[in-house]
Amino acid sequence: MQHRNWIHHALLTSKGKGQCRELRDNFPDHERISTLICSPLRRAVQTATISFAPAINREGVQFIAHPLGQEANAHECDIGHIRTDLEGQFPELLADRDPAFALSKLDLSLIEVGWTSKVGKYAPDKLAVEKRGAELRTWLFTRPESRIVVVTHGAFLHFLTEDWTGDDPERGTGYLNCEARVFNFTDDSTKSDAHLFEDQDAKADRVKPNTESLKTI
Repeated sequence: MQHRNWIHHALLTSKGKGQCRELRDNFPDHERISTLICSPLRRAVQTATISFAPAINREGVQFIAHPLGQEANAHECDIGHIRTDLEGQFPELLADRDPAFALSKLDLSLIEVGWTSKVGKYAPDKLAVEKRGAELRTWLFTRPESRIVVVTHGAFLHFLTEDWTGDDPERGTGYLNCEARVFNFTDDSTKSDAHLFEDQDAKADRVKPNTESLKTI
């Protein structure tokens, strides 16, 4: 992985797009997805668009960008654009979707003024990110859909799931690029306090990219 943290609101490279196509082809449950949630950071939008186009293309499947899902850090690559700028970039961001779906499928209605500020609830400090992870968990818990895909970022995923298994301080995450894991809500989760655990039956079958494709994004 090449860390290019100085690139403002970075896009995927051709290698990264290839990893997404690999995930698309290997993911077994496109027909079971009810809703897809992604971080509004451009590389996450691209990842969701390429990797899960077969699901998004299905009638009734929602595709929602949620600012709570942005990365935990405040590097230039982790600072996004305002909503109107993102809307203007739809043709570029969604260009690689296959099968193609309408650009209007991507819902930016949750993106609020200040989501790019990296202050308040979007601050990069540990307490703020923990609270943001908890807020997104409870929001997901209140959704009516039974199977939701969340496309977000390596560091933030640990705060969202409260699972730090395999976390690598050097890489900043225990997740591989385009790795898919299955989580369920705990039985004692509520609308105000929701928690996740990894599905043990699916753990052995995590969808991971080919080792050779991990050298760069």
